[in-house]
Amino acid sequence: MTSSTPPEDDRVARIHDALSGVMDPEIHRPLTELGMVDSVEVDADGTARVQVLVTIEGCPMRDRIERETAEATATVPGLSRVEVSTRAMSEEQRRELTTRLRQGRRQIPFNQPGSLTRIFAISSGKGGVGKSTVTANLAAAMAADGLRVGVIDADIHGFSMPGMFGIDDQPTKVSDLLMPPEAHGVAVMSIGMFVPEGQAVVWRGPKMHRAIEQFASDVFWGDLDVLLLDLPPGTGDVAISVAQLLPSAQMVVVTTPQQSASGVAERVGSLSTSTEQEIAGVVENMAGLTLPDGSVMDVFGTGGGDRVAQALGRSVGHDVPVLGRVGLDPALREGADQGVPLVVSRPDSPTALALRGIARSLVRKPRGLGGMKLPLTVTRH
Repeated sequence: MTSSTPPEDDRVARIHDALSGVMDPEIHRPLTELGMVDSVEVDADGTARVQVLVTIEGCPMRDRIERETAEATATVPGLSRVEVSTRAMSEEQRRELTTRLRQGRRQIPFNQPGSLTRIFAISSGKGGVGKSTVTANLAAAMAADGLRVGVIDADIHGFSMPGMFGIDDQPTKVSDLLMPPEAHGVAVMSIGMFVPEGQAVVWRGPKMHRAIEQFASDVFWGDLDVLLLDLPPGTGDVAISVAQLLPSAQMVVVTTPQQSASGVAERVGSLSTSTEQEIAGVVENMAGLTLPDGSVMDVFGTGGGDRVAQALGRSVGHDVPVLGRVGLDPALREGADQGVPLVVSRPDSPTALALRGIARSLVRKPRGLGGMKLPLTVTRH
């Protein structure tokens, strides 16, 4: 950082203090902490000139950064005018920023000692049970409650998260680190952001494993409270890869009341026995259609969630809860098609309230270090 202002002029220092409250919209850290305030000068007539570095030339957040920088600078007394300019970082500056964000490590941050991020792998035995819709709404509900939430679309062949969140932008690339796009307060990463519309992803197991590994390690997620993974249906390569790459992930099994769907879901949940993953619970989706007269039609039958929870409980040797039941609601499908989760567009509807209740039950336990092994060093004097 440079300044042509005489050192006795404390307005430059005050401007830096003011800019410490301006956050990068993608990285969610102060510009001053990231080294993005390139220069601050104050002329004799009181004009403040601030230059800010943006990550790339086509930074989608450039206008917002300039506006918030100008607003923060203008709060400093004794200035007659504020001018803010931006320029793209050099390749060397981007590498320095990447190193700062990685904190010198190229590893999966959620596996580091002291990580407080809860990880939930949302799974189902078969397609068509609404797993992805449930994932999107749980994430948006958690974000609406003030949590920092990320979603990895681990359904490589059947990705759907960009559409469900209404995201058209690609991730911003800073050196070899990606900044995930955000919508409805949720950071989202999906292979669908890199594939032309209508093009299939024809990948086998090892390549899908690598993609999920990169989404976990080469994306700057920041300090998340919750990370959700939308898994493909079944017990294939991706489910095993997630268990290997993110061993602390807890499984959430989505089923419908239908007998055949719940039977398949039991097999998915039993995967946790082999991978030693904890099962957070079961979500019963499409649990009845409310008719205009207020009565409920059980289109897919009843009891599927309870059957799955009981079977999984016998498999793992302890009770597995039914986290909640979500009714069959056309508005839930409409929200997914429009890119606005129902918990955002109609948060007080019965279906949204059920989803919000499930989200809160998953994160009810306060985030903390209880039960975690922490590195300790004993120094004797």
